[in-house]
Amino acid sequence: MGLDASEADTAAVLLRTEGRAGYITLNRPRALNALTHPMVRAIGAALDRWERDPGVETVVISGAGERGLCAGGDIRAIHADALAGGRASLDFWRDEYRLNARIARYPKPYVALMDGIVMGGGVGVSAHGGVRIVTERSSVAMPETGIGFVPDVGGTHLLARAPGELGTHLALTGLAVGAADALLCGLADHFVPAGRLPGLAASLALLEIPEVLRRYTDRAPEGELAAHRGWIDECYAAGTVERIVDRLLGHGDPAAKEAAGTILTRSPTSLKVTLAALRRARALGELEPVLDQEYRVSSAAFSSPDLVEGVRAQVVDKDRRPRWSPAELSQVSDADVERFFAGLGDRELGLAPPR
Repeated sequence: MGLDASEADTAAVLLRTEGRAGYITLNRPRALNALTHPMVRAIGAALDRWERDPGVETVVISGAGERGLCAGGDIRAIHADALAGGRASLDFWRDEYRLNARIARYPKPYVALMDGIVMGGGVGVSAHGGVRIVTERSSVAMPETGIGFVPDVGGTHLLARAPGELGTHLALTGLAVGAADALLCGLADHFVPAGRLPGLAASLALLEIPEVLRRYTDRAPEGELAAHRGWIDECYAAGTVERIVDRLLGHGDPAAKEAAGTILTRSPTSLKVTLAALRRARALGELEPVLDQEYRVSSAAFSSPDLVEGVRAQVVDKDRRPRWSPAELSQVSDADVERFFAGLGDRELGLAPPR
């Protein structure tokens, strides 16, 4: 029997309670559990309901299948919406960013099982939680510059708070990190071997979180970023993307040159806007004003040519040969960047209290 639209939307997010825990399972495994607008609404409604339920003391989010928690928003749908000149994506982001803020301020423990691929919107529904668990299979990234977009879902807030310039490195390159590096960058809190996750999830229905963590956590395998802090902090402290690339290319470490090569394949406009967004996020401090800023940036990016072209090249046609416009960093002016931060009037997200 087929599912009607409402049933299909419900099936994409599985909800259940057991003992003292409420469980959210993102259930689109063939799409790497990519988020849709109805899924965001379903998660938000569950959080509202469980906040009022004294029987639910802990919320747990995970992804169906073996490949990951969530690969992000449904960018094929966003691509189609942009091509059609629609506004559905802006409405989706409005509710998604509100959900990100809700998770960060949730009054009950929110446990995210960040197993496998956790990217973009997947970071948004996990890395703002109070207890964030990674495994040896975790691959955590904000890869937006590769599709002509800019880190969102509170990603600029998280990356701006990473030690030194690690967040700048991850934001500009879009590179994925494993468990130890996610812990180092402040994107996760605990390492649990993947084979122990079922036991951990089941135990959360019975035991308090400190006891569960004591039983199941372990030491993460060694990461990569700590050994590269020297050149990362030195090179990415430069004031512009061009200077960052120059420092990377001029550095003696081959990994620095490799990072420069990666950056130069990304959207020049996205790179410059991302750097500006990160630096401004540091100054803003709190998550809510950063999400307000990200909504302005995302709204501008939605109508820019690079988002449509980036998704075409990476996801639709998969030729991996985006034709960015402009094609060079030097062609992106300060005024071009500033347009992404322009106020939206009555369309502002409005999460931060007025000053």
